[in-house]
Amino acid sequence: MKYIVTEKIKVAQIIDDFEDDSAGAVVIFNGTVRKRSLGKEVAHLFYEAAESMAGKMMQQYLDEAKEKWQLTSVIALHRIGEVTVGESAVFVLTSSPHRKEAYEANRYIIEKIKHELPLWKCEYFTDGEKKWGGNCSCQELTGDANVHIYE
Repeated sequence: MKYIVTEKIKVAQIIDDFEDDSAGAVVIFNGTVRKRSLGKEVAHLFYEAAESMAGKMMQQYLDEAKEKWQLTSVIALHRIGEVTVGESAVFVLTSSPHRKEAYEANRYIIEKIKHELPLWKCEYFTDGEKKWGGNCSCQELTGDANVHIYE
């Protein structure tokens, strides 16, 4: 399966097509491009990735989560290229017999993606400025690359 994609992530289609009769819980994280970031209006984002490495790492995250939380299904996609406001940049679906495991696994996967995946983001603002950074932008808010707001 390809985890790093260039085409639009069709969230509704993925959900409509999803079937897992052994799951009692399905948790979805859909990370979309927000209209404002760092106090500015966003025009769009542009993502680049070390695709081969990122794909292998995503597979590892999913395998680890599936084993640790006994997931019945797991899906994760991250888009590269231009992503406009309101569109999905990253999508994670986890399912398990019970909600606790599905929630914990979903959080584990998105945090690994945000903080470890070899992926770079450029924010293009409506005022013409742009800012490159890693997938994790916590340092902009915390002032320390080792302190994350998600923890």
